[in-house]
Amino acid sequence: MHEDTDQEAGAGTTGAQPRKRVRADAQRSTEALLTAAAEVFATSGVDAPVRQITTRAGVGAGTLYRHFPQRSDLIAAVFRNEVDACADAAEPLAARYEPAEALAKWLQRFAVFIGTKRGLSTALHSGDRAYDTLPGYFQQRFVPALGALLDAAARAGEIRSDVSPDDLLRATGNLAMPAHDDGEGHTQRMVELLVDGLRYGARPQGTR
Repeated sequence: MHEDTDQEAGAGTTGAQPRKRVRADAQRSTEALLTAAAEVFATSGVDAPVRQITTRAGVGAGTLYRHFPQRSDLIAAVFRNEVDACADAAEPLAARYEPAEALAKWLQRFAVFIGTKRGLSTALHSGDRAYDTLPGYFQQRFVPALGALLDAAARAGEIRSDVSPDDLLRATGNLAMPAHDDGEGHTQRMVELLVDGLRYGARPQGTR
């Protein structure tokens, strides 16, 4: 809490450097809270006590409520942050691996994302208007990311070309949430089988 008071005092000083420092401190606090909240939500659910989150983040409760006045604000921010991290992983994978391998690795990354969001599913489907824009955000970020990977692999003749990002996102999401607690290894194997199926009937573009 003393750290918060010092930051607020610094905001009133003249000159660009103190204001930059306050903005940087606020950004670090936000990132720490989002990381801590994601970890706590994954293990204890979205109704976990605030103290668990703030203790893990190393900040006071006042800092949390200043950034996220309502719990739904924090949940929505965690979801968007995790969506961004997963979607942003597509481009570096495409630069590092062959197209089909990059696609397979991203689908595994997406499956992990879905699996760790089980703790958020109840809140996201609660009817709270704070979450109304999240499904659209999901589509906005994931469809282009996966679409680019699919297009590259199809052009290279490594997968079939008649699969849409929406269908593949839904299929992978279903595989990532099995009826029983089969573990991450089971999901990984199922996604590998899915990718193998994408290879069936593959041919380079321009061939018949």
